[in-house]
Amino acid sequence: MRSRTIREGSVGLLILLGLGLFAGVALWVQGLSLGRRSFTIYIEFANIVGLQVGAPVRYRGVEVGKIAVIDPQPNKVVVKAEIAPADIVIPRDVVPQVNQSGLISQTAIELAPIRKITTVGKTKPLDRNCEKNLILCDRARLTGEPGVSVDELVRASVQFANAYSDPKFFANVNAVVKNTSEAATEIAKLSREFNLLTQNARQELKTFSASAQAITNTANRLGLTADQVNSLLTANRSTLVSTLDNLGQTSTQLRSSVGTLSSVLKRVDQGELLQNLETLSDNAAKASANLKTASDALSSPANLLVLQQTLDSARATFQNAQKITADLDELTGDPTFRNNLRNLVNGLSGLVSSTQQLQQQTQTAQILAPIAASLNSPTSPEQIVIPIPPAASGMQASPQEEVRGERSEE
Repeated sequence: MRSRTIREGSVGLLILLGLGLFAGVALWVQGLSLGRRSFTIYIEFANIVGLQVGAPVRYRGVEVGKIAVIDPQPNKVVVKAEIAPADIVIPRDVVPQVNQSGLISQTAIELAPIRKITTVGKTKPLDRNCEKNLILCDRARLTGEPGVSVDELVRASVQFANAYSDPKFFANVNAVVKNTSEAATEIAKLSREFNLLTQNARQELKTFSASAQAITNTANRLGLTADQVNSLLTANRSTLVSTLDNLGQTSTQLRSSVGTLSSVLKRVDQGELLQNLETLSDNAAKASANLKTASDALSSPANLLVLQQTLDSARATFQNAQKITADLDELTGDPTFRNNLRNLVNGLSGLVSSTQQLQQQTQTAQILAPIAASLNSPTSPEQIVIPIPPAASGMQASPQEEVRGERSEE
């Protein structure tokens, strides 16, 4: 009896132990734990591309959680993900993507961070004061986007096949190939022209190199010449200094000579020579007036004697002018001044030549005067007084004479 009771009790305990073990395995499969070691996030997708409950959640390629619940809604699909361990820190700025990878197209959620976290606080996702602006906290909500999937690849392949089978696409490809061929031909021509240009450039560079070499040689020669000039200047520095000193002394002497010449010219302008020249000019003017008067009186033969005396006065004036010219040559050597005096002397010489002509005419009148007197019968003699021009200033003045003549009345 007792053994039977033990056997029945053992069977009952074995059944209870099996049921407990089965419940534990079931709870382990469901992810149930006694203490909360994960936090929850909610992700909204427009299309989850075959995502199933239990699919992994990866962050930087590391599995950090699983999909717990998938809640399809009219405009979106909300996925509840359990992130473990609970103290993991994930930045707030992440982009959830549904990606398919592998040969069997395993679907998973990838949390791709946008930027790095520069400062990390001490709070954890399950803390009450969790920093929601920096990290993912418990019950945080994110908006996901489709990632890489086989469906997208198939869709892109279909679009590419449709585009490739389109006749317009073939026409465009043929046009591109034709344009590419023409462009290749032009590029070949351009390359040949570029080769010719390169050859010409090489020739020009050779010429330029020769010119540059010539310029370099010339520059070297100029440098040697400059060195020689420097050495020559160094060797003849004392001679150059003495020459410059001599030039300075000569300049000083020239300045003193110019000052002396200025004083001489000033003395000439203000001295007796200027007065003599003025007197000579006045006498020449008077002589010219007297000559005019004498020429008017030449119609009378009785005035020939007066003309002779006038010639004597002119000769005396000319002699005085020569003396004054000699004095001027001694006082100054100005060519302009000498030319002016020379012109004056030439004028006086012309005056003397005119007086010589008058003398010849006087001699002729003296010969003809007796003949005219014998032909005309004198009735009442009349005295004619002809003034004799005075001598120039500075010469011996001749007294004024009166010539008395008889003029026959007709």
